[in-house]
Amino acid sequence: MTDKNALIQPDKGQKATPIHLVDKKGLEAFVKGLTAPQRAALAAQKFEGEGYSFAILPDGDDWFIVSGVANTESLSSWCMAKLAEVLPAGTYRRAGGEPGPALFGWVTGQYRFDRYLSKPGEEGPRVLLTKDVAAIGPALAEAGAVALVRDLVNTPAEDMGPAQLEHEAHLLAKAHRAEFKVTSGDALERGFPMVHGVGRAAARSHAPRMIELTWGDPAHPRIAVVGKGVCFDSGGLDIKPSSAMLLMKKDMGGAAHALALARLVMESGLKVRLHLLIPAVENAISGNAFRPGDVLRSRAGITVEIGNTDAEGRLVLGDALTRAGEENPQLVIDFATLTGAARVALGPDLPALFTRRDETAEEMLAAGIAHDDKCWRLPLFDGYREYLKSDVADINNSGSNGFAGATVGGLFLDRFVPEGVDWAHFDTFAWRPAAKPGRPKGGDALGLRAAWGLLKGRYG
Repeated sequence: MTDKNALIQPDKGQKATPIHLVDKKGLEAFVKGLTAPQRAALAAQKFEGEGYSFAILPDGDDWFIVSGVANTESLSSWCMAKLAEVLPAGTYRRAGGEPGPALFGWVTGQYRFDRYLSKPGEEGPRVLLTKDVAAIGPALAEAGAVALVRDLVNTPAEDMGPAQLEHEAHLLAKAHRAEFKVTSGDALERGFPMVHGVGRAAARSHAPRMIELTWGDPAHPRIAVVGKGVCFDSGGLDIKPSSAMLLMKKDMGGAAHALALARLVMESGLKVRLHLLIPAVENAISGNAFRPGDVLRSRAGITVEIGNTDAEGRLVLGDALTRAGEENPQLVIDFATLTGAARVALGPDLPALFTRRDETAEEMLAAGIAHDDKCWRLPLFDGYREYLKSDVADINNSGSNGFAGATVGGLFLDRFVPEGVDWAHFDTFAWRPAAKPGRPKGGDALGLRAAWGLLKGRYG
């Protein structure tokens, strides 16, 4: 990706190509102000003010752009993102106003994952100017966090296993002088038995581990951010079909979100005591893989019957949430690519949100709308807890029927969060199956900006 810090610059009156944003209600007035040749050029390009549409118009020896938006008085993050993808390299400014939230989409629209290309594209950057200098840093920080999620999720499992996740977390800890701890080997088996149980079948190079980072003043409110780090999910002995396995490099998308959120917290100097936890495993198949019918003992002491080895994410999260709860946090947020049921219910674009407290859900939903990162609340309905009953253990990791799969997954996690703790769980897809302006096909952050908005609102 082009250096994101070069993509937004302070407007000091330097030469730049103007971009006129026009909505349908203002189109007629805009057209009246054009010269006859410009109106002809606009008509030839069949511009009617539709969102993301644009036209290039002559202006003497120069040229300018007109682009359609839904509402010029309420811009979205994405309203100029298409332009950032398709315009020639150069410097641009919005005519007659500031880009506002569109600064973010301008940067994310120029994201490229080219790590494995022999000849990456070499087109120059499209730079957007703004007089709102204070908006540049936050836009770049959020775009950088999204790029981190995309990079980690897009990287194949061979190059993004538990050791590589540890490396990424360690780099983050060093950059912000955070405390860093990794539990592995025999200590993992004793301290985080479900993480060990899920990951023990993997090759030594992809051995399981619990990654922890702690940052901030201990006197500040304590928050925990937890991310599911299943670096590849074969399904275990309950093996997935090949079609379902194809995208399982993204099953560490929760960990990618957690790392990105932690980076935003530390970069901004948010006044919190941050505890980041990533259980990093590969759900592999070998002679010592955990089996259907096995009973695993968790860090919390809760015994779990394995109804399905492909419901492994909730197991590793259970141990991580237990560890988070031991430090008495005010708030716990976890991210996980947990259930296909959430995608059946909400599709790929809406992460499912589960919270214990209505006010936390309302805050998160509002933050998602404000940051163009909508999420949708699903219920932690107590009546479905019976679906997790086991005849031989305290709980089963798999529902007894096919109903309410996303809720049942959330209820399993709820058993491992201490009573009374404010907790938000994102069941996110971490993947975009089709490109949209500012959001290329591939790994993506879904729920990240909503969570960041909530944290800024509470602790900023």
